[in-house]
Amino acid sequence: IGSLGIKAEEDGVHNVTLTLSTFTGTQNGVRIKSWGRPSRGFATKVYFQHIIMDNVKNPIIIDQNYCPHETDCPGQASGVKVSEVTYEDIKGTSATEIAINFDCSPINHCTGLSMKDINLTYENHIAKASCKNAEGTTSGVVEPSGCLAEKSNFWQNVLVLRLKDDKNALEGL
Repeated sequence: IGSLGIKAEEDGVHNVTLTLSTFTGTQNGVRIKSWGRPSRGFATKVYFQHIIMDNVKNPIIIDQNYCPHETDCPGQASGVKVSEVTYEDIKGTSATEIAINFDCSPINHCTGLSMKDINLTYENHIAKASCKNAEGTTSGVVEPSGCLAEKSNFWQNVLVLRLKDDKNALEGL
């Protein structure tokens, strides 16, 4: 699912299901991509289930900061709302160390992400996950372990990080 938010006024996508698929040697596996600029677009109720990854560079990725050639979007945040995305029974190998990459908008966080029964490896070891502004839940075995913030403590975590930054800034005065 890609290039959402290229225009400020555009429709979104919803009720998308991808199931029983295999990705072999591809750049991206299951991907949601939006431009890093204002938009009323959305991606919601998306289901990725029963998928095999075979040497995929980005097996699971949400990129809300897409800005090729740094043209018409540098320094802007995506207005596209990504919510209610389910990743279930996804297994296999990543061609890169980071197999799960949720790079969500700083002003329009990804919410309602659900990860269940994920097993992705890189060079015969558990791969890594990276999450920015991503909220959701995990269940079953999720490897690499989820880095999602739970809804109940998401804003608390953000506040703690900001307080630490403020404290460090004050100590530097």
